[in-house]
Amino acid sequence: MATLIKGKDLSAKIVEKIRQEVLNHDKKPTLVVIIVGNNPASQVYVSKKKHTAELAGFNSRVIELEESISQEDLEKQIEILNQDSNVNGILVQLPLPKHLNTYNILEKILPEKDVDGFHPINIGKLAIGLKPNAISCTPYGIIKLLEENKIEIEGKHAVIIGRSNIVGKPLSYLLLNKNATVTVCHSKTKNLPEISSQADILIAAVGIPKFVKADWVKDGAVVIDVGINRNEEGKLIGDVDFEEVEKKADYITPVPGGVGPMTIAMLLSNTLELFKLQN
Repeated sequence: MATLIKGKDLSAKIVEKIRQEVLNHDKKPTLVVIIVGNNPASQVYVSKKKHTAELAGFNSRVIELEESISQEDLEKQIEILNQDSNVNGILVQLPLPKHLNTYNILEKILPEKDVDGFHPINIGKLAIGLKPNAISCTPYGIIKLLEENKIEIEGKHAVIIGRSNIVGKPLSYLLLNKNATVTVCHSKTKNLPEISSQADILIAAVGIPKFVKADWVKDGAVVIDVGINRNEEGKLIGDVDFEEVEKKADYITPVPGGVGPMTIAMLLSNTLELFKLQN
């Protein structure tokens, strides 16, 4: 049976460490989250971010905007926050309504206030091995989980299923920068089970419940499940068939309590780093 990689435990340690550091500063870091519309999942995530930020001793503000807001008005709101010297980190909760151009919105956030690490400048720096202002939170959290559990990355074959700009692509850069051999797969990949079964480190970030089966996993692999899906009973499940894969892997993240809490912990870590950069 696999050893569980519990992000919940590590994230609590990281948040407490951040809280202790914040106590040593005269000012508090300020994180502002913009949420557009009333997507229930987004509202839950934003609420968790605000709560955890306050636990860490941050000033945390949520700006709720109507779903019908125009591109121009949303960009104006970001510009106000860009100019506010008291705001250290700006986050626009994704996904945005379809009439808004997500890429243009993310590009409007100043790179030095881009707490999600999605600005083209920050992603570009990450891609060429330079230190960005902030690293995309979920990939950053995955690297921290691997390091905390003393899982060797250098020289290992890492297979990522999913090529999103939020997880798959930035994670591939982080793993390459740590000297892993990286294969990025997606919906058009042929022979996916065969490629997946070659992975020393397998990351599932595809958004399909129980997509990765036991015969896709090499004996002794490390399996990181980024998926957050709900089954018919409303229970949270991942992209990995946990019960079966757990029997083959050496390490596996649970859902919930695996990668999810790390994403929020790294968001706060990024906010603190931006705060120090700006002060």
